[in-house]
Amino acid sequence: MQNEYNHQNRGQIIYVSHGGGPLPLLGDPGHKTMVDFMKKLPSQIRKPDAILVISAHWEEPIITVMDGKTPPLFYDYYGFPDEAYEITYPAPGSPPLAHRIMDLLKAQGIPVRSDDQRGFDHGVFIPLKLMYPKANIPTLQISLLRDLDPAAHLSVGYALKNLLEENILVIGSGFSFHNIRAFSGEMGSRFDPSNEAFQDWLIEVVTRVPLQKERVLQMIHWEKAPSARYCHPREEHLIPLHVCVGMADGPAKLVFDDYILGKRSTAFLWH
Repeated sequence: MQNEYNHQNRGQIIYVSHGGGPLPLLGDPGHKTMVDFMKKLPSQIRKPDAILVISAHWEEPIITVMDGKTPPLFYDYYGFPDEAYEITYPAPGSPPLAHRIMDLLKAQGIPVRSDDQRGFDHGVFIPLKLMYPKANIPTLQISLLRDLDPAAHLSVGYALKNLLEENILVIGSGFSFHNIRAFSGEMGSRFDPSNEAFQDWLIEVVTRVPLQKERVLQMIHWEKAPSARYCHPREEHLIPLHVCVGMADGPAKLVFDDYILGKRSTAFLWH
């Protein structure tokens, strides 16, 4: 099938912990390691012809694909300084890629619709402004399903496998630790055995389990992992990882294992 992207390089997948709201762009010291990592990440991967982001901050009843030509920004946070609402990221959209994604999902019997009005949320423009500040790579999002069903999101990833035949970067943008209350007060300490146990489990499953079938099974039953519900009282920041795992053929490489806002967080790369 001919399209606007070349087939010279295979696509790449990464799951990142994108930090707290706009803080990574506001000089917050608790995000320094994450900011440094995101700025250096393009040197570890091939420059993509297009970027597809699955963000924790967009949920719909059915999978929804952004197909606008020039998406605006959606400042989906509140209570920050004025500069947080002056951030720009004028990356173009890609209706042709959006339509290809919709066709792939429909071919697997997954209901899907398009949205040409949706803007990039901070799960998109925060990491991408750090990675590709020129904003010149066509970019689009697909939503999560509102029910956050892990098996369904693994199936979405599986349906999109053919995108890896093209030079597309797929980003699962979430946060491997997302207990808001635990970021502050006495629970905000780096010494957090519960978080350590979950991150260790996640690293084991995503990077060391040799069989994809076993990895998928573990991710479906992620709530059985040590301290799973402590780390994810609600799992919208973990579920983008399920899409990534479903799309991949094997284990990932651990590319970030450090602290964001005082809590251990991880990132994984398939390429």
